Amino acid sequence: MRSLFLILFCLSFPTFAELPPGTIITHSCANTGIYIGSPGIVILRDGVYLAKHDEFGPMSTEHSLAVTHVYRSEDSGISWKRIATMKGMFWASIFIHNNDIYMIGTDRHHGNIVIRKSTDEGWSWTEPISKKSGIIDMGQYHTAPVPVIEFKDRIWRAFEDAMGSDKWGDRYRAFVISAPIDSNLLDSSSWTFSNCIPKSKDWLNGKFYGWLEGNIIPTKDGKLVNMLRVDTRMGGKSAIISVSEDGKKISFDPETDFIDFNGGTTKFTIRYDEQTQKYWTLCNWPLPEQIKERHPARIRNMLVLASSPDLKEWKLCKTVLQHPDMDKHGFQYADWIFESEDIIAVVRTAYDDEFGGANNFHDANYLTFHRIENFRNICE
Repeated sequence: MRSLFLILFCLSFPTFAELPPGTIITHSCANTGIYIGSPGIVILRDGVYLAKHDEFGPMSTEHSLAVTHVYRSEDSGISWKRIATMKGMFWASIFIHNNDIYMIGTDRHHGNIVIRKSTDEGWSWTEPISKKSGIIDMGQYHTAPVPVIEFKDRIWRAFEDAMGSDKWGDRYRAFVISAPIDSNLLDSSSWTFSNCIPKSKDWLNGKFYGWLEGNIIPTKDGKLVNMLRVDTRMGGKSAIISVSEDGKKISFDPETDFIDFNGGTTKFTIRYDEQTQKYWTLCNWPLPEQIKERHPARIRNMLVLASSPDLKEWKLCKTVLQHPDMDKHGFQYADWIFESEDIIAVVRTAYDDEFGGANNFHDANYLTFHRIENFRNICE
């Protein structure tokens, strides 16, 4: 079903072009120079959904003081309305802890790490004005809407710093942060930082160009790992970093810790399901013939549901979204959560509209909502 409430950056609702699949939460015309980024979704205690995204692009303020919008649905994703806009929030994860809502990310493109809190279901948010009120660390940092988890009485999240150089990929050094679950998450002193691990140009036979957007994941043997997107022209790789129990030390062995994962070249979110005892993800899945034509990170026209028993062997379960064109169509950066027997997701979508469609596959013009029903029966 289509959303009954649309917030448009354009002059009118697109009526002559094919609409994207799913429910439209919001839309931004390519000619505004403002694109849809960093989707996120949570479910509140009363069943209300909150979704969020930020703005990027040449006419956005992503490099000075980035903008994030919050949307609310009271009918299980059928209709949405915008309820909040905040300045100084970018690449953020949205999560719930002790019945309060948080966002943690950066304040701008390669900015400070910041966290905000809402105690009124997302209508208003705290301001990170000091290290006691939400500035976790100052510097140049990178991330995406990656999972925030509770594990062994701590809150965990992966980040990268952007201080390794001034070149994309080379500059990103992986690390994780954590805080006690009973601590004040707005106070920077609550957070522990691990060491940073830089990439090496020698890994993957010299064809490794960077890692980023890591997922902190509990393993079946009671440990934690950070599974990262890997940029390589060959595609189909991910990296798994080991995390110490106290969160202070991470380690990586390039001989054993790269794995085969077809969705690993673009951003993915992985979550563990106790009922199936499997790991699940929504990710892009480039085809072999497509990789011959272009870098796999530029192939985002197919979004799939995949599962794994061990994070190393992955099975494609279902193609969720697909379009034959790779240039101006993309279903990417899906953030999702379990809801009973279903998965609900929000997707950064580049698709047709009345105004000429998306600028390209990357510069999304829609935020869309999707439901995968009875997902456990899809990949038995």
